[in-house]
Amino acid sequence: MARAKPFKIPKREVWEAYQRVRANQGAAGVDGQTIAEFEVNLADNLYKLWNRLSSGSYFPPPVRGVDIPKDEGQRRLGIPTVADRIAQMVVKRFLEPLVEPKFHCDSYGYRPGKSALEAVGVARQRCWRYAWVLDLDIKAFFDSIDSVLLMRAVRKHTDCPWVLLYVERWLKAPMQLEDGRLVARERGTPQGGVISPLLSNLFLHYAFDVWMGRNHPEIPFERFADDVICHCQSEAQAQELRAALERRFAECGLTLHPEKTQVVYCKDDDRRGDYPQRKFDFLGYTFRPRLARRQRGRIGVSFSPAVSNKAQSDAAGASPLDASAT
Repeated sequence: MARAKPFKIPKREVWEAYQRVRANQGAAGVDGQTIAEFEVNLADNLYKLWNRLSSGSYFPPPVRGVDIPKDEGQRRLGIPTVADRIAQMVVKRFLEPLVEPKFHCDSYGYRPGKSALEAVGVARQRCWRYAWVLDLDIKAFFDSIDSVLLMRAVRKHTDCPWVLLYVERWLKAPMQLEDGRLVARERGTPQGGVISPLLSNLFLHYAFDVWMGRNHPEIPFERFADDVICHCQSEAQAQELRAALERRFAECGLTLHPEKTQVVYCKDDDRRGDYPQRKFDFLGYTFRPRLARRQRGRIGVSFSPAVSNKAQSDAAGASPLDASAT
């Protein structure tokens, strides 16, 4: 008699996860295997993966580290193998329905039925109602996530042993650099993984969203992953919130970027005063005072967004690696 597996993971779940990964495509991992090559022995590869997941013997291989340009520096992606992307999708499909209903309505990143364009539209309307914005920049967010706090957040939503086991293993999986060196990881969840967007959202749900609702319910915000805009009534309120968030993020192992985090005045025809910082970028759009048609057809200055120059240049040179994370 065949020995029963300790974890009851339906074979159908592995098949459905493969279909999702196949639709998203993405680059090869450390083994160099493409999706097309994985499909040469598809049934056997999927069975082996299911068998290892169900028996508890699945250990994720290192992710492939790839540096791509970002602003003045670089952003490092961690590209999993095809099999590991499928395994991560199995866990994501289990975990996402449990956490998604709990997420904040103004969290827009990597969520079903939510989009960056929706977040930009909401930010646009709120900039008309609130004269001040706190534009947050979290320094090296994906690399700084505290694994212990993240696992605590996961356990708030499930006690499923195989989900907890594999999430913890992914958080500890090393990164292999282009020169072959292995880099151990004690913190963070690498950008490029299937499960990483969900885990990062869950982390900031407790580190930021819930905290804001409890401590500053009067301040609305839009959050897309780690891009956050908070709307304030006054400069003093924005500065106080910045100081409070510096303390809060420090408790969670995160750091606000001292230069890129800024307080912005949403200047228009109806707002007096002249302040040096009057624009910010959010999700590929630059918000600033612009000439626009206002009430009763008159032309005036409105604080509104338009596609940023950086977003236009990034679109012209987009990397196919970016597709591997979804």
